[in-house]
Amino acid sequence: MPALLLGGIIVLVLSVSFAVSVGSIAIPASTIWGVVLNKIAPDMIEPTWSRGREAIVWQIRLPRVLLASFVGAGLSLVGASLQSVTRNPLADPHLLGISSGGAFGAILALMHTGMIFGALTVPIFAFLGALAATGLVLGVVQFTRSTGADRMILAGVAVSFVVMSAANVLVFLGDPKATNTVVFWMLGGLGLAQWSNLVYPLTILVVCGTYFWAKSGELNAMTVGDETAASLGISVTRLRVKIFVAGALLTGIMVAFSGVIGFVGLMVPHIVRMLVGGDYARILPVSALLGAIFLIWADIAARTIMAPEDIPIGIVTGLIGGGFFLWLLARQKRR
Repeated sequence: MPALLLGGIIVLVLSVSFAVSVGSIAIPASTIWGVVLNKIAPDMIEPTWSRGREAIVWQIRLPRVLLASFVGAGLSLVGASLQSVTRNPLADPHLLGISSGGAFGAILALMHTGMIFGALTVPIFAFLGALAATGLVLGVVQFTRSTGADRMILAGVAVSFVVMSAANVLVFLGDPKATNTVVFWMLGGLGLAQWSNLVYPLTILVVCGTYFWAKSGELNAMTVGDETAASLGISVTRLRVKIFVAGALLTGIMVAFSGVIGFVGLMVPHIVRMLVGGDYARILPVSALLGAIFLIWADIAARTIMAPEDIPIGIVTGLIGGGFFLWLLARQKRR
């Protein structure tokens, strides 16, 4: 496990370096890390690069790559945790409608309410939207008495369609001048990343990630079944609600800064289980690392496939995730 984490960290650092170097202007790794060191400790290294290249590295590419890593890690943590408390291998914040709820809240703030809470307006509304969508899915499951794992996914997909339709209505009724920007953001985009905004997703990632990891023993018990978990003294309903609320918070904040990026929380935990087994004390940290690496490379693909134009990163993850989803369904059917 330590060797796997160390290897993951090394791959993550190399991925960040490569992602920052790629673009219409190629920048060598020596310049990238020179700029970083100069910003951290100005007296440590003498600048040998132009101000233009420094601006590209520090103001544009590095914040975007870091945001991609935070979002990938966060969505992977949420997906892994939801798959435990629902005992559903297909659980994912996108398929359960949580991401759609976050998008609805963010669009409501961006196009209709104004920044009533300052810089925190979009994250707050995104969280409330994600939480409302989560409650709606659970309410549908309870109302229809659908206890099967597949039924929850169907309820989540249905709620996701309804909520996204409502979000599209908000876009239609909003300022036409902002429509293109909002639609691009809805498909998943990291181009608006700024240093001043990174503190919010990073803080929530650390807080929620620590909480999930602290509950790893209980998450292990939940994968066996409610009765087994209850026999171990776990309040099943309370834990499930707490995990859903934490998942809605983390998903909502990530959606607020990156738009809707699907299937990361579905794919990454499955791959991690193949590597480390079923212990959530291992699944969660490795999922965070692999999720960060995956979304960084997905962003590289989004920036280079149709260069110099960026395509929404949600399209890239959707294409990969759709194929993975079909493979997963076929694999479960064979079982």
